[in-house]
This record gives sequence, C-alpha cells and structure tokens, in this order.
Amino acid sequence: MHHLLAGDPSAQSYWLNWKAFLCETWVLSSIVISLVLIWKYECLDRDNSGSDGGVKWRDKSWHYWFDESWRPCIKELHPVLLMVFRLVAFVLLLAAITADVIVHGFDLFLYYTQWTFMLVTIYFLFGSLLSIYGCYRCYNPTNNFNDCILMDEENNLQMALSHTQYPQGVNTGDNLVLQRKLFVPKSMGLFGYVFQILFQITAGSVMLTDCLYWTVIFPFLSIKDYDLSFLTVVAHSLNAILLLGDITMNSLQAPWFRISYFLLWTSVYVIFQWIVHACVSTWWPYPFLDMSLAIAPLWYLVVALMHIPCYGIVVLLIKLKRIVLFKWFPESCCFL
Repeated sequence: MHHLLAGDPSAQSYWLNWKAFLCETWVLSSIVISLVLIWKYECLDRDNSGSDGGVKWRDKSWHYWFDESWRPCIKELHPVLLMVFRLVAFVLLLAAITADVIVHGFDLFLYYTQWTFMLVTIYFLFGSLLSIYGCYRCYNPTNNFNDCILMDEENNLQMALSHTQYPQGVNTGDNLVLQRKLFVPKSMGLFGYVFQILFQITAGSVMLTDCLYWTVIFPFLSIKDYDLSFLTVVAHSLNAILLLGDITMNSLQAPWFRISYFLLWTSVYVIFQWIVHACVSTWWPYPFLDMSLAIAPLWYLVVALMHIPCYGIVVLLIKLKRIVLFKWFPESCCFL
C-alpha cells in the first residue's frame, strides 16, 4: 500500500508549517505524557515507602514478576500447555513473517503492521523461554523445594511449602490467593518485568494495528490496484488470534499507566518515519502520515487517541477474565 508524496519531505518548508507543527506537537505530547506516567508510577511509587521499604518491595517483586510470566491463570491448566502454546505460536508467526519477507522484501518493515508482527514474534519467543525455565525450576525433581514459599503480598505473610499439602498454592477466600513461589535470580525477575512491559506494548499494538486496518485502512483508504493477499490477511489477524489465546491462559496484568510504553512504541515508529523521509524521498506506508495533507493534524490526533480504547480493550479482557475465573473457579485461580 504505497502512498505517493503530496509534498517533498526533504524540503525545509515541509517541516516548518502549521500542519507539521500540530502533528509534531501530538507526537511529542504523547512522549512527554508517557515519560511522566513512567516516572510517577514506575519510579516514585516504589520509593514512597522509604529506602528500606523500597528495597523490600523490589526484592519481593522479583518473584511476582517472574511467576506471572510463565504460570497459567488457573491451577488445572498445566504450565507446560502454556509453554507449548507459546512455542507453536512463535513458530507460526516466524513462518508467516519469513514468507512475507520472501514475497514482498524488507520494505515491509516500513509498515507499523510489520513492526507489530515482529514484536509479537519476539514476545512469544521470550515467553517460551521464560515458560521453559519456569517449568524446569518448578518441576525438576532435583529442585530444592525449601526455596518454595507461600507469599501474601497484602499482609506480608510467608509460609514454607516444603512439607505442606499445598504444593501449588491455595485460595484463602476474598479473592486472596496464596501462591507457590520459587526463589529465582534477580536477573530472571528482571526478565519477567521486561516481559510484562513487552506484553502490554504488544497487546496494545496488535489491537491498534488490526482495528485501524480493518475499520479504516481497508474499507476507506484502499489504493488502486491494492491486492488483499493471503499474507496480508494473516499479518492482520494471526497475531491477534494467538495473542488472545495467550491472554486467556496467562497470569499477566495490564495496569492503565503502562499505556505509556505503548504510546512510546508508536511514537518511536512515527519518528523513525520522519527521519527516513527527511533523508530519502520515498513513499509513505500510510497516507495519514503525510504531513502535507490538509487533514494530517486531525489524523495524527485521532490515531493518538485511538491508543486509549485499544489498550482499554486489553485491560477490559483481563478484568473480565479475572471476574469469570474468580466466580467459576474460586479455588483454582492463580492470580498474584
């Protein structure tokens, strides 16, 4: 889907006019808002309890971050099933993106769709590795089960699980789950933390990509001789299907402030496009990115605002899943 240039991005006048200024304002505002959210919720909130409390919070969080990355949402669902699903999803996505590159070339990576597809592929690869490590640590017969504890984050309650009848954790009622934990290296806890952020960026990007394509680009902005091929359909559907399957099974969360990373991801893509077009006179992958169009500022604003409902869909799906599981499987929930 190539959009011919309406203006010359290599000319200074292209960037120094009121339309370009508004477009740049929307993007830079998104970046500033994202950084403020990250500073407030990722940095300040962790240190509000004081230096000692902050250290304890971080130490305890290593286990939660890692556990959420590989444990399914209910005990009856074996972690190996989630691991196998992620491995299969990774293979399918890798095959799809490889076929797409062979057919259409590396120009595909000028599209946000392919950035998202690549991100989903990395997500499932990373998730597969964490699932493999988690299953190995938990189910390896040679593991030292003295490293397993029950932790109640709200009341700071810990109980050894080595010789109890609750090796997988218990639900104490009132939506309070005491979950089996493995002490893991802080590096693995950090990987779990990064994986959570990757999940939140990926989920939001997939919703934005597929919703924007099927509701705006395909019906209204299709260009003459545009071919809706099988690979195009796969690129705008397979990622969402596989990600929804993972959301159904995993224990990951999506707090609202993490929309900041999603906004940063899209902003990086837009700035990348600006740099490319400032250096090389080439086509725009999406018509609404061309700032010489009269309605370009409106398009930039609309797409920026679309991040809210797209990420909101992810938040809603996870909340609905938790409500349903706590109602139907109150003794089996493994949410931390």
